[in-house]
Amino acid sequence: MAQQAEYKITESAAELEQHLRDMLFIRHFEEKCNVVYRQGKAGGYMHVYIGMEALAVGWMRAIRPGYDYVITAYRDHAHALLLGTPAVAVMAEIMGRKAGTAGGKGGSMHIYDPKNGFYGGWGIVGGHIPLGAGLAFAAKYRGEDRVTLNFMGDGAANQGVVFETLNMSGLWDLPCIYIVENNEFAMGTRLEYHAADPELWKRGLPFGIRSERVDGMDVLAMKRKAEELVEYVRTEKKPVWVEVMSYRYSGHGAADNDRQLYRTKEEEENAWQRDPIARLKRQMMELGYLNEEKFEAIEEEILADVEKVYEEADASPFPDPTEVYDNIYSDMKPEAGH
Repeated sequence: MAQQAEYKITESAAELEQHLRDMLFIRHFEEKCNVVYRQGKAGGYMHVYIGMEALAVGWMRAIRPGYDYVITAYRDHAHALLLGTPAVAVMAEIMGRKAGTAGGKGGSMHIYDPKNGFYGGWGIVGGHIPLGAGLAFAAKYRGEDRVTLNFMGDGAANQGVVFETLNMSGLWDLPCIYIVENNEFAMGTRLEYHAADPELWKRGLPFGIRSERVDGMDVLAMKRKAEELVEYVRTEKKPVWVEVMSYRYSGHGAADNDRQLYRTKEEEENAWQRDPIARLKRQMMELGYLNEEKFEAIEEEILADVEKVYEEADASPFPDPTEVYDNIYSDMKPEAGH
């Protein structure tokens, strides 16, 4: 595990409160998504970010939104929300509604918003990693100083295409940061059972790529390290590989109710002691920036906002059946009667 960072807090009360609000919104948005799934209002499969909020907040607040590129796998709600995608559009896509980011035809795993620099959630494990490298190559080819954040899970880090992409990135000096969201269990297998070397941070070293490990349960440490690495890639025009140690308090997906098959209740209870929201709350209270009454008021406000998002998304119509062939590559349509 990454060691807990020791640092002096220099951020203002307003900055800390914004980080707290960001994480609380993601936490409660994802909790609402779980409810929506269990109500049968979300089709397909869904993966939430509960416990990993500091990871996304730290990285998304370290880049230039709408300019830098972000691509990730299927646990993708938080990235889009933090980049500025309207929450209603994210919820509507999860619910298969017309107001969604892909018109309700992509679902939870395929949130997509290039206007805000988000090139999607992708459902094939590790399959998007070379696509992220392609975004970085395009920026380099055009002579831009854009940085690409290329997220993956710890399970995806074992895919062969990841190593092929790292080889090209090291060879061509692509301005891309490969971020392993290590929540310790891949889909449902402990890290030491699926990785011959569980120190995933080393994976970039054979390709001459700067490689690090950082604590993703501390939003301030995460943001500081993210800012450092983003600036390095932007100025040096070289790739970075970083393993971010995190923990998901929910199952792999919304239908995963058997977490004790691969982890114990005691382990989960201990992990809650590292809750990134509780950690920042304590830090703010120690500084005199927050008290319990104010925290409860912020949380109530966010819960109300999430409920409004859900209600607006739920009121959105489903896509019209005639739109099924819109926005696809092929112009071919089946003949009548087929």
